[in-house]
Amino acid sequence: MPKSPPQPMKDNLRQRLDDYGRSRWQLSGVDVRFRGAFANVECRLPGGAYVPLCRLRFGGVLHTWGFAVYLASKGTYHDSLLPSGFPVGSPEEALDCACNLYLSDPDALTTPSTN
Repeated sequence: MPKSPPQPMKDNLRQRLDDYGRSRWQLSGVDVRFRGAFANVECRLPGGAYVPLCRLRFGGVLHTWGFAVYLASKGTYHDSLLPSGFPVGSPEEALDCACNLYLSDPDALTTPSTN
């Protein structure tokens, strides 16, 4: 298992997901925090709330990452399959899968933070 991705890959992933989340999902932003080979992904909603979405696992390739969905009911991540049926895919595919799960309700984008 590869260690943490190199800094240029981290920067690329952050920028890719933020740009994609803003354009495809009209999010205020996408934040990515790294811990070893894992990248925890959460979105910032227009109302200011943060929603944990998924965890990506670095496997050594910039465009293919392992996927684990965030289980809000348990507060943990669970290795999952993407809609393609594979446990790995593009970061954008992972973001789409998690956003479809948590943000399919249009009202979710305008709900104020309860934190």
